[in-house]
Amino acid sequence: MVGVMVASPVAGELARVEHPTKEDGSLAVLVVGDWGRKGQYNQTLVATQMGVIGEELAADFILSTGDNFYNDGLTGDNDTASFQESFTNIYTADSLQKPWYIVLGNHDYTGDALAQQSPAIRAVDSRWTSINKSFIVDSDIAEFFLVDTVPFVQKYWNESKFDWRQVAPRDTYLTTLLTDLGDAMSQSNATWKIVVGHHTISSGCEHGNTTDLVAMLLPVLKTYGADMYINGHDHCLQRITSIDSPLEFITSGGGSRAWAGKFKQTSDKLEFIYDGQGFLSMQLTMAEASFAFYDVTGAVLYSWQLAKSTSTN
Repeated sequence: MVGVMVASPVAGELARVEHPTKEDGSLAVLVVGDWGRKGQYNQTLVATQMGVIGEELAADFILSTGDNFYNDGLTGDNDTASFQESFTNIYTADSLQKPWYIVLGNHDYTGDALAQQSPAIRAVDSRWTSINKSFIVDSDIAEFFLVDTVPFVQKYWNESKFDWRQVAPRDTYLTTLLTDLGDAMSQSNATWKIVVGHHTISSGCEHGNTTDLVAMLLPVLKTYGADMYINGHDHCLQRITSIDSPLEFITSGGGSRAWAGKFKQTSDKLEFIYDGQGFLSMQLTMAEASFAFYDVTGAVLYSWQLAKSTSTN
């Protein structure tokens, strides 16, 4: 595995992981979400094809968009059986033995929401990199801002099963997070600014738009020039372009159970939607970014490119 260097944050800063690009300055990343079902619901098929594509692209790392362990996260940092049954024993391909950078989903929060950041879990599988609920992966040409979106969703706070340790009170937590995110994005010199969270901002799939994120997180992304927001939560694959900014909204939540057959309206432009299982690849250079969605057979469902100079495809 490529070594990563973790920088200790000072007060008011998001934690940061440094992950180098390839020698030619490029970067290849796989993205999968909503997967942790002990191999069921085609999780193993998606994992197999991720291994194939990871080999073809020489993937540098993998991003998880959350809901890593169904139905209620890990019971604690000693729940190594569930961890291995849904992660270590599933993503076994050589090409996937790279760092996995993790955000939490709502299902992770209904178990022990601190367990996935525990050194005890990382000791079981060193690929697992969840150094905080929100943190930055710095890859020189790209910075990935991983954001803990679960506390934004107001309705969850009315449910007793959510683990709000180190989060409550909500207003203080969100104010601090948004301030730290804005500061980090404003100081970033990366060619690509990519924000990753679990919940949708703009979606045409089952859950639709997350109004709390539209109200609170979206303005920060627009103000500080995010190129794209990548999420899970909706168990589908989709690309949406903003109608009033250069932002792309990309859903990669097809890691296991899918085919809900339920759709919502969004005011943004729906470019592609697939209500099934699969994953996303990203290839980044200073000049352009290339994306592809794959299904459980490894077939390319849809691909597109963005040129940094013009943000066209």
